[in-house]
Amino acid sequence: MTLVDITEERGVTTLALDSPATRNALSTHLVTELADALTACGKDPAVRAVVLTHTGGTFSAGADLKAPPSPYAFVDLLRQLVELPKPVVGHVTGHVRAGGLGLLGACDVVVAGEAADFALTEVRIGVAPAVISLTLLPKLDQRAAARYYLTGERFGVPEAVAMGLVTAGAEALPGILDGLRAGSPQGLREAKRLVTARVLETFERDAEDLVQRSATLFASAEAREGMTAFLERRDPEWRL
Repeated sequence: MTLVDITEERGVTTLALDSPATRNALSTHLVTELADALTACGKDPAVRAVVLTHTGGTFSAGADLKAPPSPYAFVDLLRQLVELPKPVVGHVTGHVRAGGLGLLGACDVVVAGEAADFALTEVRIGVAPAVISLTLLPKLDQRAAARYYLTGERFGVPEAVAMGLVTAGAEALPGILDGLRAGSPQGLREAKRLVTARVLETFERDAEDLVQRSATLFASAEAREGMTAFLERRDPEWRL
């Protein structure tokens, strides 16, 4: 079963996460397939830019709790997005949760439709947004990051733009793609290297620590209770 739908138009390859039945949860299968598609895009001289989007009403619900990828595989995917020698544009028209925000943080440009909403829900199942901090914290306003990391609150497109997660509304997408089509392959590649340098420094410095921290949290008793409560559609035992 294919979980990433691939289409091409005038030098732009669109990769759509296509597992609406699981709300595009980040399973081992989906992460592997997306990584393979990105590798092909990176090697194809006909590809000027990549759009990362989704089918269904959810861009991604975060990690698939039944078949999660290894933290190392997810780190590799985030780094691949950041290092891809082609611009990556995230296009969101629905819900984004937890690890899905990490994918958006790895994109170079993000546009969102009016119906999009976002939440960092990790604290509500007993863990923390550890690995996705590699792409989020270098880009987000620190006060906003603290609020949404700690509360798990849902927020909309205006807040996402103000905090640096989203670049613009979805209406800007055609103009952005036209601008990318006008850029030379070398110019786009080297310009991207400039704007991603600090994010890649974070990977070099923090990736191993955050992977280990994530593994420890997911193996904890609180996380087991949180994930069980989520799957059983009940409040966890710590809820006041």
